[in-house]
Amino acid sequence: MSTFLFVVAGYLAGSIPSGYWLVRLARGADIRAAGSGNIGATNVWRTYGARLGVPVMALDVAKGFAPALLATLFVGHLAGVLAGGAAMLGHWRPLFMRFARGGKVVATCGGAFLGVAPVVGGIGLAVWILVFSVFRYASVASIVAAISLPVVSVALGEPWPVDAFAGAATLAVIVLHRANIARLRAGTETRFRFRRRAEPA
Repeated sequence: MSTFLFVVAGYLAGSIPSGYWLVRLARGADIRAAGSGNIGATNVWRTYGARLGVPVMALDVAKGFAPALLATLFVGHLAGVLAGGAAMLGHWRPLFMRFARGGKVVATCGGAFLGVAPVVGGIGLAVWILVFSVFRYASVASIVAAISLPVVSVALGEPWPVDAFAGAATLAVIVLHRANIARLRAGTETRFRFRRRAEPA
């Protein structure tokens, strides 16, 4: 029963559309009508700058971290990865947006791993930062960091639920970045710029 409650809590936490609500509150705009149309931190940052991008990223990480950590501490690793996975599912198809398309789960996935397997999550974060610093493609950094998760998890001898979660998370991130992969192959993917674009009218 405790595991079920943590999974439900994880999904509800993940369903909080941080990017959509914060942009609506601060700018009175719909982030889905700007940039890539995604509600995640990358699109918010590109469109409105770090002032909104950073808090959205922090909130997206937190909504994966909190349920995964609490479930791991109070029940165990299996409950932790289920709660973290539920948070990722909520971020992708948020209840509070009537299951419309949400984000690509990268930040929420990172938060979940920091909660359930901090070393794995920390190394994944370091990989993301390194790859992003070199190539300036958020999509490439996200995919490479996701691929590193199962490798690191197995290498560190993490419990089997963490290994399984790492494999599933990698697959989810790759699938949700299909359009980005197509643009990378076509040479049309946009590099990230820290200077925001002009705000939409």
